[in-house]
Amino acid sequence: EVNVLDPDLVIVPGDLTANGYRDEFLEAQEYLGCIKCENVIVIAGNHDCRNVGYLHFEEIFGRRYHEAEYPFKVAEGGAVQERIKVVAADSNKPDLNDGELGRDKYGWIKQQFQDPEPFKLFALHHHLVGIPETGRERNILLDSGDVLEALSSVQVDLVLAGHRHVPYAWAVDGMLIVTSGTCATWRTRGTKPPSYNIIRVTHDDITVTMRDLAHECDVVHAFSRRHAPRES
Repeated sequence: EVNVLDPDLVIVPGDLTANGYRDEFLEAQEYLGCIKCENVIVIAGNHDCRNVGYLHFEEIFGRRYHEAEYPFKVAEGGAVQERIKVVAADSNKPDLNDGELGRDKYGWIKQQFQDPEPFKLFALHHHLVGIPETGRERNILLDSGDVLEALSSVQVDLVLAGHRHVPYAWAVDGMLIVTSGTCATWRTRGTKPPSYNIIRVTHDDITVTMRDLAHECDVVHAFSRRHAPRES
């Protein structure tokens, strides 16, 4: 399905493994290698950092922090293009479920998003805001307030996260914060099925389609873009 969509960018926000063992990473690498997209960013999750698994992650998938800029289509046929600046950060604390970016990263985030022109996307594993239908709140990013302030101050457009195994979308101070479900296991919460998100960005809107893999149906949410691209 992903290959048929022919996306500009694929982001996998972590938890490729259960316990951070090398054979689990290699199996994940085999699956992800089937994705035919030129731009794939893989982020480590808290499970991936168990048993010093982040060393295997770095060897097999590369850096745990990313800063990159890509062109992407904002109209059918690719007639209109924008640039997207993607910053991805490791929010994990080895062998713990809790996450934290840390004070040394706030300035780094702001520096990466100084250019006002590109569409701005920030990705991490842990969630920044509470997610409904996930039970008692736990393991939210320990410094989520400071991270939200840093992202808001540079007008980030879209934040992607995982961790809670439930897809949801929150609009917070002009940012769209989207969490993904789990697509490859039944480690879901309540009645939530396995799923993944399809995000389409146009000149005016961001549309999030939550693809239900159990029932082959979609839940669609559309949001207006606050930070519209400048006219050339």
